[in-house]
Amino acid sequence: MNLVAVADAISWSALLLFLTAATALSVLAFLRPRPAFVWFAAGALGVALLAAASISEPTGRTGFGPLVTILAFTAAVFGGSPAAATALNLAMGGTVAPGIHGGIIVAERPTPAEQRQGVTTGARREVLRGGLTIGILERIATAGTIIAGFPEGLAIVVAVKGVGRFTELEAPEARERFIIGTFASLIWACAAALVVHLALR
Repeated sequence: MNLVAVADAISWSALLLFLTAATALSVLAFLRPRPAFVWFAAGALGVALLAAASISEPTGRTGFGPLVTILAFTAAVFGGSPAAATALNLAMGGTVAPGIHGGIIVAERPTPAEQRQGVTTGARREVLRGGLTIGILERIATAGTIIAGFPEGLAIVVAVKGVGRFTELEAPEARERFIIGTFASLIWACAAALVVHLALR
């Protein structure tokens, strides 16, 4: 065996090991939310990315293609929710009350009549409902477009999500959570899908 083949064998081994760890930790973080699971999953995903990028002859191990694709896709879909939750917690802490339908509770602006009576906050309502389900669908579409070699599809995903949530983004809390959560979720899904792209390019 020449030196390149040995280096590729080591890279493939590291890729499979760390991608498996990232996937297992992502699913675990989804089922039992703990920040430590997210951080370890992110580290394992980062090492898997480096291993995939260091493969010089990706076609040499094409038998691993389906396994790498399944692992990365699973990590993308399940890991994005805990990653978004961790990013939101770091950015906002517990300053926004969660709703019972997966959204957040925000105060509406008081009506002119309420303002005349000295009311400073209006009724409370839940916005950004169904965020968990929407996030899963978003990551399925994001990872799918990148793995399929159609990264332009990412623009469609972002546009559909933005248009769908537009009317709920009046409150500053909703805008901040929408942007932070969406970016964290998309970055996670893109990183996991990029492993497949680099490994099988």
